Amino acid sequence: MADEPGQPPALTTLSLADKAHESQAVNQIVTPFDVSGGVDESGKLLPVDYNKLVREFGATPISKELLERFEKVTGHRPHRFMRRGIVFSHRELNKILDRHEKGQPFYLYTGRGPSSDSMHVGHTVPFEFTKWLQDVFDVPLVIMLTDDEKFMHSQKIEIDDVKRFTKANAKDIMAVGFDPKKTFIFSDFDYIGGAFYENMCRMAKRITINQVKGTFGFNDSNNVGEFHFCATQSASAFATSFPHIFGEDKKKAAAVPCLIPCAIDQDPYFRQCREHAEKMKFKKPSLIHAIFLPALQGPGSKMSASVDSSAVFMNDTPNRIKNKINKFAFSGGQDTAELQRQLGGNTKNDVPFQYLTFFLEDDEELEQIRTAYEKGEMMTGEIKQRCIAELQKYVEGFQERRAQITDEFIAEAMRARPLEWRGNPNPIVEEKAKK
Repeated sequence: MADEPGQPPALTTLSLADKAHESQAVNQIVTPFDVSGGVDESGKLLPVDYNKLVREFGATPISKELLERFEKVTGHRPHRFMRRGIVFSHRELNKILDRHEKGQPFYLYTGRGPSSDSMHVGHTVPFEFTKWLQDVFDVPLVIMLTDDEKFMHSQKIEIDDVKRFTKANAKDIMAVGFDPKKTFIFSDFDYIGGAFYENMCRMAKRITINQVKGTFGFNDSNNVGEFHFCATQSASAFATSFPHIFGEDKKKAAAVPCLIPCAIDQDPYFRQCREHAEKMKFKKPSLIHAIFLPALQGPGSKMSASVDSSAVFMNDTPNRIKNKINKFAFSGGQDTAELQRQLGGNTKNDVPFQYLTFFLEDDEELEQIRTAYEKGEMMTGEIKQRCIAELQKYVEGFQERRAQITDEFIAEAMRARPLEWRGNPNPIVEEKAKK
């Protein structure tokens, strides 16, 4: 799954600002290859307008009523990402809840486009949420490492590079805490063939060049592989692509849908997938979308694996995390301590506060920080220190788990094999049958 600029050429945060000074405002851009909230006429970087994005994409906001139903059906309080609007929209999540309630099978599917030796904290957001969903629903999970896509989308990355990134990222991903008994993580280069390739071809036959151009903004300068990749990414959304998990009975497997937790920029791939799924006699995949963890430079952009100063990486030392937050993290505070006490800070633009929103579990403490900072009772340096402490703890915990991930562990996690899961042990249909 893409998360780095490739073809067509993407505008970076700096080039967007430069362009704004040369002309006027630049609209927001959100594609699988580039994310920016745009800039205003003065060159100021704007935050991503997620409400606008949901309208443009035709997704559905996650409502209070849906969160209440989620808790009722699963017996779990919604994750802090859901409570705080970080996971904010969906496509037919209600149908997945219906299936879970009735004890009907489904699976989780997510992925990563490996483009560096280490993931950053922004990459862990969808994986942390997916891990939580795996625990809540107790269902199988497939994790697609799109090494082929990264090779095709980047002029700089060679196959040997992306294979190295894939191995390192597989260890990073499993270090999030996924249960290997019910998780299959795979490399496109290694796994594609057989039933998976059949589904790729079924999808590719239905997607036209004009549809891909319209969805992704491609033109005649994009390579053939880029045009074809939508079919590749779609194939993981069909259970028949994984006969070692869902069996050889294709009709039975075709009736098993998936839920895809992902950042909102991945939605275009699955709009194409959903458009054609039923024509292929498959269930449409459901999606649940997350916002982006902003780059250190501020809202309106997302962390980039190719720009070290934009991100906190999962292999950063505690001192490096401290230095990055202190030096690069955009502040919503005032220019002086006196003004901060008088006017307070803007938490909507403050990167340290935004990071606390993602990673601090305690709702009450987060609200106390927000109130104190906006009232001027908390200084910029204080909120940065709280952010540093939380990120250091988060990364340290990850690194401890990562150190335990061996080559043998990954080889087993990436081996095509049967998975073990329970699903809903107390479905409504069983309860009714007893009465």
